[in-house]
Amino acid sequence: MIRRLAEGDLRTKYGVFRELLYYDGQKESIALVMGEVEDAEEVLCRVHSSCIFGHYFNSIECDCQQQMDISQILIQQTGFGIIILLDQEGKGNGHFALLNSVSYKRKGMKQADAYEAAGFQRDARDFSAAAKILKDLNVGSIRLLTDNPKKIETLTRYGVKVNGTREIALQ
Repeated sequence: MIRRLAEGDLRTKYGVFRELLYYDGQKESIALVMGEVEDAEEVLCRVHSSCIFGHYFNSIECDCQQQMDISQILIQQTGFGIIILLDQEGKGNGHFALLNSVSYKRKGMKQADAYEAAGFQRDARDFSAAAKILKDLNVGSIRLLTDNPKKIETLTRYGVKVNGTREIALQ
């Protein structure tokens, strides 16, 4: 179960989003919504995990902030869409795992491989909260901004209609 706790407008450099705060009994999740999405089809949707390195410290070792920026730009250009931010630092392994994986990544490993080399799961994230949020928002269908098949599979399993994906082209 997921509960909507609060909501309000959030002014960003990409326009005004409605921010909705959710709680599932353990973690908070945030949905940023632009435009009318209820019963809408092919709503652009980014399911995004928190990243201390990228979002707070402007690290050049990950592309998380770029993915967020591009997602907001695409939604602004379309006029409506949703970004769901999940509290899943380090691909769900936590910040400790991220710190321990850095040396492997600097040797040229992909992030998932670096987590595994450091003794953690390649990807421990759970996207079920995102599916529950999309159900709460009564979205007809989404076009997911991702290349991650696990996100597609989880959302579909929870009854979200995914009408395709769009990769985020990093600049």
